[in-house]
Amino acid sequence: MDEIQKLTALFKEFPGIGERQAKRFVYFVLSKDYDYKERLVNALNAAKESVHQCGECFRFFSGKEDVCFNCKNPQADKTMLLIVERDSDYEAISRSRNYFGKYFVLGGSVPILEKRPEDVVRLRELIKQVENKVAEGLQEIIIACSLTPSGEHTDETVRRILRPIAEKHNLKISSLGRGLSTGTELEYSDNATIKYALESRQ
Repeated sequence: MDEIQKLTALFKEFPGIGERQAKRFVYFVLSKDYDYKERLVNALNAAKESVHQCGECFRFFSGKEDVCFNCKNPQADKTMLLIVERDSDYEAISRSRNYFGKYFVLGGSVPILEKRPEDVVRLRELIKQVENKVAEGLQEIIIACSLTPSGEHTDETVRRILRPIAEKHNLKISSLGRGLSTGTELEYSDNATIKYALESRQ
């Protein structure tokens, strides 16, 4: 395998990227001047050294602390925990400025035929965080998954996993309202849509 094939294989691992698109990325990078390639390599190396996952919500962030700003923010609403599939969904919700509670990033969605969902997303870690946050005053868990088949299956899986804890501690479990159209990826939703989806959660 030559270097072009190696680069193509790496780009193919990006979500939604096939062979043809991966090759376009490779030739785009190769066509750029030395300065661009150097900045790209330096940015990747810097991210490798300074970006890590929050020990509480599991999103990626840049910093030297063990937990991100939102998780250690004393003004964040501790009565609410919003569960998202990916970091990009976290950013979409945060950018909308319609939610001010705590977050948890699952790390993906659960495929419909998956027999062991706990091996695909962070369900064990979620249970632990919910139990910890009950002691801090948690009252409501909001499941904010995309309205796709895998997203709705993930919603159902998370509800099933958390139901015993919710019943034990009288926690409310809600999902985003239908401000989102069926088939919508959360990360591509505009602020007004996210606001309505949060307000109409049930």
